[in-house]
Amino acid sequence: MTIREIEEKFGFKVLYADTDGFYATIPGEKPELIKKKAKEFLNYINSKLPGLLELEYEGFYLRGFFVTKKRYAVIDEEGRITTRGLEVVRRDWSEIAKETQAKVLEAILKEGSVEKAVEVVRDVVEKIAKYRVPLEKLVIHEQITRDLKDYKAIGPHVAIAKRLAARGIKVKPGTIISYIVLKGSGKISDRVILLTEYDPRKHKYDPDYYIENQVLPAVLRILEAFGYRKEDLRYQSGKQTGLDAWLKR
Repeated sequence: MTIREIEEKFGFKVLYADTDGFYATIPGEKPELIKKKAKEFLNYINSKLPGLLELEYEGFYLRGFFVTKKRYAVIDEEGRITTRGLEVVRRDWSEIAKETQAKVLEAILKEGSVEKAVEVVRDVVEKIAKYRVPLEKLVIHEQITRDLKDYKAIGPHVAIAKRLAARGIKVKPGTIISYIVLKGSGKISDRVILLTEYDPRKHKYDPDYYIENQVLPAVLRILEAFGYRKEDLRYQSGKQTGLDAWLKR
């Protein structure tokens, strides 16, 4: 009902909606008019909603994109970015993956340039492939959450913890294992070592792992909305689609 009312009576176009609320704009109008009309709508709609139900004004955003339900990002007038469903927040994401995703969001939302976002990713991919990324940005942190004997699946952090235990080093639940994935064949769990054990004279990290399992999945959460695939980000021959062109499709 609120969507119908704001579109039919106030001239807005709803861009995204879920059970919590919606984002809407008036195409071609200046920000001040949009904000004024939004507040007029709130006064109108709240007089019609039943009981204690009330629609609130969350904010005004200069730019945004919506991937799927519950997955979107917007930027307000102060340059603050709000994301939902796109965040890389788990410990088992490396700093390079988080950092690259943040730069992609900034390129799209602050500068309005999908092309720049793609170039950011390609540059990071090239640096990883050529071993030009600082080691600390490749560290993956995972927590031991139970006794080692209770693990059925042996993930990389568990494999390292078991090795430590075999050397007489006690690993308790709550311990954070910080590791690097090494280049080589076989299971990931068989080729991970602690950051403190990494020796650049003897070890090489696995660039394919960090590109395919860290950086690309983090940025594809965003760039797939603009028609990009892994292949476009991995090589220089991908298509280039400007934000303005994409918005007009």
